[in-house]
Amino acid sequence: MKERWMGLDFGSKTVGVAVSDSLGITAQGVETITRKSGKKLRQTLARIEALIEEYQVEKIVLGLPKNMNNTLGERADETAAFREMLERRTGLEVILWDERLTTIESERILMSGGVRREYRKERIDWMAAALILQSYMDSHPVPDKQ
Repeated sequence: MKERWMGLDFGSKTVGVAVSDSLGITAQGVETITRKSGKKLRQTLARIEALIEEYQVEKIVLGLPKNMNNTLGERADETAAFREMLERRTGLEVILWDERLTTIESERILMSGGVRREYRKERIDWMAAALILQSYMDSHPVPDKQ
């Protein structure tokens, strides 16, 4: 049995969620959490906590939005604040991981898979979360649990 990890793509109005499979090999998109106001995070955090419990997640990988020149901007500051909230609320380690180009790659994957435009919007965030998590997992193999 491997640790299960969660990947998050934190956006201004949505959070894409992905989890690793039970073998720690692949990341799968789970859902997109949508909020009415970008600043109201209580329900978003509660849903993430429920998914952590459901999937028995032990670590979170949160996409860090870097600029193409590797600098950090306002979205990165908001993501860092969200990370602190997550760590406080869940007690889990939250790793920041470069998410550059994941939304563009998600769009490309969905288009090449024949997903119609109206359905891509609802899937793109959890697909980006899966790409963030998969990238991290490829660089950091999940340890076996005894």
